[in-house]
Formats: sequence, C-alpha cells, structure tokens
Amino acid sequence: MSDSTVDRPSGLTLAAVDLGATSGRVILGGVTDGVLRMKHVARFPNVPQPLGESLHWNIQSLFAGLSDGLREAIGASPGLASIGIDSWAVDYGLLRDGKLLGIPHHYRDGRTVRGVEIVHDRIGPTELFAYNGLQHLDFNTVFQFAVEAEEGFLTLADRALLIPDLIAYWLTGQMRTELTNASTTGLLSVTEGTWDVNLMSRLELPSGLLPALVSPGERLGDLTEPVAERLGARAPIQVTAVGSHDTASAVVAVPMEGPNCAFISSGTWSLVGLEIDAPVVTEDARLANFTNEGGVDGTVRFLKNVSGLWLLSESMRQWEQDATDAQRSSDLETLLAEAAEVEEPVTVFDPSDDRFTPPGDMPTRIREWCVERGQEPPQSRAEVVRSILESLAAAYASTIATAEELTGRTVETIHIVGGGSQNTLLCRLTAERTGCRVIAGPVEATAIGNLLIQARAVGHVFENASLADLRQIVRNSFPVVEYSPS
Repeated sequence: MSDSTVDRPSGLTLAAVDLGATSGRVILGGVTDGVLRMKHVARFPNVPQPLGESLHWNIQSLFAGLSDGLREAIGASPGLASIGIDSWAVDYGLLRDGKLLGIPHHYRDGRTVRGVEIVHDRIGPTELFAYNGLQHLDFNTVFQFAVEAEEGFLTLADRALLIPDLIAYWLTGQMRTELTNASTTGLLSVTEGTWDVNLMSRLELPSGLLPALVSPGERLGDLTEPVAERLGARAPIQVTAVGSHDTASAVVAVPMEGPNCAFISSGTWSLVGLEIDAPVVTEDARLANFTNEGGVDGTVRFLKNVSGLWLLSESMRQWEQDATDAQRSSDLETLLAEAAEVEEPVTVFDPSDDRFTPPGDMPTRIREWCVERGQEPPQSRAEVVRSILESLAAAYASTIATAEELTGRTVETIHIVGGGSQNTLLCRLTAERTGCRVIAGPVEATAIGNLLIQARAVGHVFENASLADLRQIVRNSFPVVEYSPS
C-alpha cells in the first residue's frame, strides 16, 4: 500500500523500481549531507502466468503496476530527477520493429532442459565456462536462446531485451543492454566484457540480436512525451542505468571495508561470494560451480548461488496448510525463538539438493533426506527450523572457504544483507560456523544500491565517488548488527 499521500517528501528526487520474482516496488530516495533517505511509495504483485504447458511472466501487468507506482512517486515528488530499474536476471522479451513478439518466458519454464542439450552438443561445459565464466544454471539466457532458435522464433526477432532493459525501452524508447545483467546471459565474454560474437556464431545465434551495452550510471534517456504525460511528469525525467541485475545493486550497498570481506545476499536464495577485480576461470572454479558476474564499476562478483530462506518459508507454508485453527497461532518469530533454545545437535543436510528446489512439503523432504543417509531427522517444528538454519550456515561456511581457496583471499568479515540479515539465529550460526565476524544489514540493499548509483549520476554525491565512498553513505544511513564467533 502507498503512503505517499501522507506528505510530500523533501529532497527525495530519485525513484528505484525494484522488480522481484513475486512482487515489485517503487521507492523514493535522495542523498543529503552524506545520508540516504528512502520512502516506499508503491508495491505491486508479480505473479507468473501458466499458459498451456509453458510458464510466463505477466509483463503487461508488471508494467502497469510499476507505471502506477511511478505516477504516485511523481505526484509525491514533483521534482523527480531520475528513475533506475533493477530486476532478476536471464529472462527477456523478443521484439521486431520495436514491438513485443510474445509473452516473456519464466526462467523456471521446463523448455530450458532442451536448451542445455543443444548448447552442450556444440560446446562442452568446460569450454563454455572459458567463454563466459558462468556457473551452470539450466535457465541461463544462452540455453533459452538455443530453444528459441530451434523453434524458429529468433529468426522472427530483430532485438532481444532483458527484463529491466525492456522496461527502460518502454519508458524511453532507447534499446540498450545494461552490463551487469548482460553478464548473466552466458553470451558476454568473461575476459573482454563485450558480446562474444564468436561464441554466438558457434551456437548459430544471431549476433545482432542484443543491443549495445551500457554501464551502471550512464543516462539511458528521458521519458518519452507520451509516457511522461501518462505518468503526470511536468518536467523531463531521465532513466539512469543502475546495476540492473538486482544482486549487482545489492552488493553496492554492502558496507564492506577492505579486501578481507565476503558478502551474503540472503533472501529466498542466498548469493554467497567475494567482490574481486578480475574473473577466476580455472577448472577448479568451474567444478566448484562458482560464477563470475559483472559488478558495478568494473568489479567482478565471484559467487555461488546457495539455497536460502525459501526452505523456511515453504516449511511455514506447509505447516499453515496442515494446521488446525487452534495451531495457526504459531508464527515464525515464535518458532525462531524455540529453535534458538534447541540444545541437542540437529542433522545438517545439503540445502542445495535438487529435491529442495520445487515448491512443496519441505519438512517431509528434509526427513526423507536424513533417513536415506541413516541420520536422525528433526522431529519438532523447532528442530526443523534449527536444522534448516544450521544447514544454511554450514553451506555458507563451506562456500566461503572454497572462495578463499579459489581466490587466495582470507575472509575475516562476512556481511549479510537482505531479509536474512533480520534473522538473528541465522546470523549467529553463520558467525559460529565460519569463525568470522558477521555484520548484518542493511535489509533493503538492492533498492539502496539502485538509488546510490542514481545519486552519483545526477550529482547528489560527487561525480567520481568510488564504491568505498558510496558504502560510507550506507554506513552513515543504516544501522547494522554485529555478531562475533563464540
């Protein structure tokens, strides 16, 4: 729900459009005297749409929701100067003569399995990693394109735009591909940071399909006159490229100091890794399933996708579904408190096991995993919660240890941002299992990073402000909680 009608926020002249897999938000922000202030003005659903046997994004509904949010933001802040857009990665729309040819597929659509077969018949996993430096995920854009080509759809299109770039095109009329999101497609050269024409040729994909690259902080263009009129804008408003891959924006807002830090962007999924200067494309990195994704200001996000609080939310959903009316009073906060009091050791399972990826009865799946290996499964709900959080903390520790081995870095401090930073037990267990200091917060890292890149672009902070300078603003603006290993 919007609260922008309560007052007109002073100095909040930037708007972050943050699109997630289940919902989207529009957040106003501005930097004054080295402090970032934020105000949520709109939230809207993002509900995937099954059509026949395929799964798609309801892109029209999503655009309508963010348009309503931007209209509200402009009404609340008539001096709005810039808009930045971030979203999930890999998905796209195909266009011809500027018109969308079909409804964008959801990355969980089952067609991607066929795409992996097509690509690997032409280029094996080891060689492909040398080209793009990405961990293997069935839904990477390169695999989706392979299916589109086999089915004849790529020959109909003259452009492909990733989701945030498609939104920016509808707002400005300009077609560009933002660099951090481009790095998740599998079609960007990991060494050159440009579209890999040779790779596309070997995969028989049209090299002209993807538009020119743009870096975070560059101006994409102003709202077109028809869009400005629909949104109620009375003066030009520019759309600024940010780290349009949401994790790229989130990492900007990690208040790291020095090279001995790791980050965990913790939410439905956990992205665990290091910010480094150059990609690591060794065979050991590939076998460890690490990825090299583009970060803001030429950095590399060397990370691994680890399961996250999805396990906990699905367990809560299952318990809610199974509960009687009398039992439904038990909430997550109560269960977390009970889990913290569990004294007997609980089984640590592998949260990245494929069985835990689809929606479903997570407590039963955890019990089955334990029984299959002759281990004692957790019994009570509190024990299940404790087992989940112990397992996530153990996975974080293992991933960070591997990242240290692969990069030669030594991690002393771990920053947890996103929703997981509010989970006190998870943060404490992470400190204990890693032996590192854990700093939790800020929660709204993605929107913060989005706004800070805009702030630098429009002059809220000095033009040559470094990532270290932007992270100082984060430290000035948002409280964090520190956990020490016991």
